[in-house]
Amino acid sequence: MHPRTRSSLLWGVVGALTFLVLLQGYELLAGQRVTVAAKAGVGLAVLVGATALSHAARGRLPGNESP
Repeated sequence: MHPRTRSSLLWGVVGALTFLVLLQGYELLAGQRVTVAAKAGVGLAVLVGATALSHAARGRLPGNESP
């Protein structure tokens, strides 16, 4: 796998996991529950969006010294 693709996928995973952690905190504090299907759907959308965005913006990020 190309390093750029792997890096983009990892950023997508980080984004999805961050979303799920924030959602868990919301559920704990607000006392409202979100269905597993909604969590999975939005988590997958965040994963795809973060992956695509990090892949597209890689060359434009400041301080990016990787090839």
